[in-house]
Amino acid sequence: MVVYDDNACQGENAITEPLHRDVRQANILLVVAVTDQESIRWIQSNSQDVANIICFDSSPSLTNKLGGSLVQTRAAGSIFGNIITLPQPKKVKESEEVAKSVNEAWSRHNSDDIRFCLLVVVNAFIKPVPVLKNLRAKGFSTLSCMVKNCGPQILNCLLDENCRKALQCLNRCSPVDQVCNYKCIASYESRELEEFSLCVLQKHNCLELDARIPEKPVVFPMVQFRGEELDHETAEDLFVGWLGRLEWSWRVVAGQNPAYDQFPCQYQLFYRGRAKGSFWYEPVFQVRTLDGDLVWRRRRYRVKRGKRPGTFDFSVLDNGVVSNEMWTIVDVADDLGWGLFHYHGAARVAGQSYTGAVLVSPTGLYPDGSQHRRVAAALERCSIKEWEVFDVDNCSCHNPPLALPEDSRLHCKVRVVSLEDTSASV
Repeated sequence: MVVYDDNACQGENAITEPLHRDVRQANILLVVAVTDQESIRWIQSNSQDVANIICFDSSPSLTNKLGGSLVQTRAAGSIFGNIITLPQPKKVKESEEVAKSVNEAWSRHNSDDIRFCLLVVVNAFIKPVPVLKNLRAKGFSTLSCMVKNCGPQILNCLLDENCRKALQCLNRCSPVDQVCNYKCIASYESRELEEFSLCVLQKHNCLELDARIPEKPVVFPMVQFRGEELDHETAEDLFVGWLGRLEWSWRVVAGQNPAYDQFPCQYQLFYRGRAKGSFWYEPVFQVRTLDGDLVWRRRRYRVKRGKRPGTFDFSVLDNGVVSNEMWTIVDVADDLGWGLFHYHGAARVAGQSYTGAVLVSPTGLYPDGSQHRRVAAALERCSIKEWEVFDVDNCSCHNPPLALPEDSRLHCKVRVVSLEDTSASV
């Protein structure tokens, strides 16, 4: 990607030759917030040979193209442009689907979705993108598999209002739009939806999807805590965090993944189980459902130690679908005033792979200014810029369901200081 601001094609500031060269070679011309008339005229005069032109938040006189065919403007103020009117019937539906996916992703205004916008166009009109291989369902074979293997689960889902709403909601989402999909699931989860997903996806993989845990970015764990080499027991204790002193281990301050880190009032509960070596993670969070209700949700992950202290393998059955994740403790302050945890994972049979990171603290508030440089450095080790994370709404977190199993065990080696005296030596 080569980036120019629109001064590059205006008057004395113009850098015409490099800009001409890059436009001639471009597979995609992305135009963002361009309204200056001189810039508009330059784009109109010099972009005829670019097959894909995408204009966001720009003058309606700028024309969009997909695969060399024009995209007509539907109405002033539309984000991407207009529903596609093309002479080739087969391309019409495909282009409409692409435009819809791009529109919805751009409207969420975060870096992951902006990348997704571009990859959707690349996948449709330039070359296949491996992470988008699950963009389309498999047609009649899917229906045959579902009816043959999961008839009772389908019927029970259709007879249940929440499950029925979930399927209708999911049908409006692109298969690889994680934000849209998980919002539907979290809004309408039910026992019937779990049984439907368990049968159709997890047991029989009727959609024939396959997603792998992303290999990048490669994130290394912290190597020392309080001046001593990090070991597995200490790393687990860092996850356990404030639990025991408080009713939770950590509260999420900010997150990077728009699908999973955006929910309000996120409490993390890490604890050891009764069985030797067992370790569990239970996130508790609020969801503002698509019907406008505010509800609490809770998940339960089995956690196993990774090969290296500070790395862990997580697994969860979430509404009938198994997700596997690899978590890394990137950094934790000596006084447990904050921590940064990175994860990458996949729900294989749902065709979803993802990465993310959460900044946590005991109170849900940002670390004080003295920690800014260290927090920024920890984010950099995850290949995340500070502006890519967004705040979690921790304003109205009343009565979270935080009870733990009676046989749970907490810290093994690390002692936790009190919130009133986080500078104390321990």
